[in-house]
Amino acid sequence: MTTLYLLCALLAVGLASGYFRVSLMRWTIATAATIALFIFTGSVGWLTAILVTAVFGASAFVLNSQAQRRQLITRPVLDMYTKLAPKLSETEQIALEAGTVGWEGELFAGKPDFKILHRLPEPELSARERSFLNGPVETLCGMLDDWKISHELADLPPEVWEYLKTERFFGMIIPTEYGGLSFSAHAHSCVLQKVSSCSVTAFSTIAVPNSLGPAELLLHYGTEEQKNHYLPRLAKGQEIPCFGLTGPTAGSDATSIPDTGVVCMGMYEGKEVLGLRLNFDKRYITLAPVATVIGLAFQMQDPDGLLGDKADIGISLALIPRDTEGVEIGRRHFPMNNPFQNGPIRGKDVFLPMSTLIGGSDMAGQGWRMLVEVLSVGRAISLPSSAAGGMRAVAMYTGAYARIRKQFNLSIGRFEGVQEALARIGGYTYAGTALARMTAAAVDRGEKPSVPSAIAKYHTTELARKCVTDSMDILGGKGVIMGPKNLSGRGYQGSPIAITVEGANIMTRSLMIFGQGAIRCHPYVLKEMAALSIEDRSERLKAFDSALFGHIGVAVSNACRSLVLGLTRGSLARVPGSKATRRYYRAINRYSAALGLASDISMLTLGGKLKFKERLSARLGDVLSQLYILSSILKRFEDDGRPASDLPMLHWACQDATHKMQEALDGVMRNFPVRPVAWLMRAMIFPIGRWYREPADRLGAQVANLLLSPNEARDRLIALTFKANLPNYHAGQIEAALPDIIRAEPIERKLRKAVIAGQITPAAESAHLDEAVRLNLINDDDRALIEKTRHDVAKIIAVDDFTTEELAAGEISKPAPKKRRNKTREAA
Repeated sequence: MTTLYLLCALLAVGLASGYFRVSLMRWTIATAATIALFIFTGSVGWLTAILVTAVFGASAFVLNSQAQRRQLITRPVLDMYTKLAPKLSETEQIALEAGTVGWEGELFAGKPDFKILHRLPEPELSARERSFLNGPVETLCGMLDDWKISHELADLPPEVWEYLKTERFFGMIIPTEYGGLSFSAHAHSCVLQKVSSCSVTAFSTIAVPNSLGPAELLLHYGTEEQKNHYLPRLAKGQEIPCFGLTGPTAGSDATSIPDTGVVCMGMYEGKEVLGLRLNFDKRYITLAPVATVIGLAFQMQDPDGLLGDKADIGISLALIPRDTEGVEIGRRHFPMNNPFQNGPIRGKDVFLPMSTLIGGSDMAGQGWRMLVEVLSVGRAISLPSSAAGGMRAVAMYTGAYARIRKQFNLSIGRFEGVQEALARIGGYTYAGTALARMTAAAVDRGEKPSVPSAIAKYHTTELARKCVTDSMDILGGKGVIMGPKNLSGRGYQGSPIAITVEGANIMTRSLMIFGQGAIRCHPYVLKEMAALSIEDRSERLKAFDSALFGHIGVAVSNACRSLVLGLTRGSLARVPGSKATRRYYRAINRYSAALGLASDISMLTLGGKLKFKERLSARLGDVLSQLYILSSILKRFEDDGRPASDLPMLHWACQDATHKMQEALDGVMRNFPVRPVAWLMRAMIFPIGRWYREPADRLGAQVANLLLSPNEARDRLIALTFKANLPNYHAGQIEAALPDIIRAEPIERKLRKAVIAGQITPAAESAHLDEAVRLNLINDDDRALIEKTRHDVAKIIAVDDFTTEELAAGEISKPAPKKRRNKTREAA
């Protein structure tokens, strides 16, 4: 029995050491002290004492003696690891090295330091940025008639194009020394959110020049001559850029592009110079139809050795003027009825001098690294901002419409089925906008957030798609009938665009988030892999030993922390936050350790095969994503000053995230191919089962009610949304009418009661109200308010209708012609 007590005591010491992540030496001292205590108190027999002391002493000596440990343990493990480690291609290696690690590294390590999260500076706009947002951006949004743009013109009007150029919308990322605006990433995101709240076409037109494209590439890699020539022209809109990467046979697998640039001699401006003969075929290129300068990715080849002895130089990037001989700008694509400029570009035997390479000859073959580094920054801003702006707009007009639209004399927003959808819109918007802000802030801190940008791109666009789908369900016929009064139609049609571009969401979730995160964010995996490339055997063994035992220590700690936090429901964890939020910090603590444990077990058990277990990888990525989203939500709540009115949305979004990461881990275990290992994981991660639940109906009703009327929480949620009450902006009209319609509701109820009681008769509008005034049921001010709001409600719930002639593209907003003109179709 005493031996059992000793084993329990040693187990307790081990669990405590692992939970608090103490050093190997401290564990050794604590274990030795425990054994000594049992021996000196006579609690164990002499044979047990000798056996335990001998086994522990030998183990402790080997583990704490680096020389012995390296020879007896590390060297055999290194030999095995060298054979079993997954082989990374050059492109995978570049992708891993391109980004930096921020808060996501804390989440992957299993014991996040929340002081780091809270010390991250709150993103703020400068006076100049705020002035731009409230001035030129507001003016631009007022110029946009999205129905006219999308149906009649199939483009932005000429005056809008001119305004974008004049106000330097294309130069937000370009420094002021080159004539740009030099905005922060946060300001860049805010501008895109407001524009995307009223026009997808305008958003795309502005986003591309400020994202992956010539300006961003020139800023990081261009020669001084290239910067001085192009950047001022790009900032002023004198040059319109596009970037050609995707082709018919190379989409998500961008490294397999077949387009070539062969080094050769050729004639350029009357002189024979060393250059490139390019042949390419690209499609889906935004701004291509109007671009004046084309950024191009291609495989650079030097078969004649004109640059050296390397024939296949690799992916390179060049800038091509539109009017270059051999360049063909194809006809326009039409992406889901959202007519932003997009189309194919082709080139046959296009000859250009070596100076057209971005960065010059020194950057030949460095194109993939350049693209990956820039993409991690652009993807952290552009699409998350579009999704955030769209979700804010959906929350604004769907909530207002659900309050205004009545069935059975009751606002449809009071029906539980509608409240369920409204709750998702409110909760997802709260989470998605927090995530977009977090990733933009990371860029402002100088990070290249490759993993967070993939998380933000995937989850914000998916949440936006769900929000606009719920909006369509609530709007009903109002959402289905297209026209100037439609609210969600174009957004609903266009939601798959964001899902597809800049890395299709299926690929992003299945391959990128965990695929990069497991190596990039893990505290030791990348160090272990890096050790293999060290040529000196002694130094390689030394580096691998340090990484290996660091890895073992973290893995053991995560196992202990998962078990202890699972048994105690996270209550032992010391976390920050208020009474309302502490439970969610505990959830991060617990599932951070669980993710670390599941990841290490998966990598150890499956090795290189994990790379091909895409659904397992996707689920592990879901856990990392929800941990990051949950952190973003809590950071937002702290930055906003812990507003009590936001608590329903905070609780809904946090409970949704905790439930999703719990279910993702459960999915990993249910589908893990090595069943005994899956049972072990379940015992350590869910020792007393799963207890996180989806947000309750009552909480959902509270979130829905916040969207139905003006209040502080709703105002914060729909900030950065264009709200002006303009004839060409139906969402703004609804928002403007909402306060008066709410104010009129008790008067309308009084009138209905009077009709039921027989005091007044349900006659025509004017007679009905005349009788109510005569009986002193309402006064003249009440009557004026009722007349106004009834008129507003009729306009709000109205839908559009057209003659057959008007429905021909290009004819809307014009008087119906007496005779159909064929040239209208041709022009459209």
